[in-house]
Amino acid sequence: MRLDADWMVRADDRILEFLRDDGPHPPSKMEDDERIKFGAEYLGRRCRDYLEPHGLLKNLGNGVYAITEDGAAYLDGELDVSELEPRD
Repeated sequence: MRLDADWMVRADDRILEFLRDDGPHPPSKMEDDERIKFGAEYLGRRCRDYLEPHGLLKNLGNGVYAITEDGAAYLDGELDVSELEPRD
């Protein structure tokens, strides 16, 4: 069972699952995937403003994101994201 946080939305799980399965990509490529029903601008905002600051994603540069060990642990039900504080 995944232990999410109050700030998380359905798109966050889809982003993390996509990046775990398909490797690093920018939001514009995530948008093209049939599993993700959200636009690139919204996906980028979720990555930049929520998932990366909480350590679930890493920005590799040029808007390309990769899932972190914490992100994978969350997907596997091994990490309670509500206990994470945003990083500066």
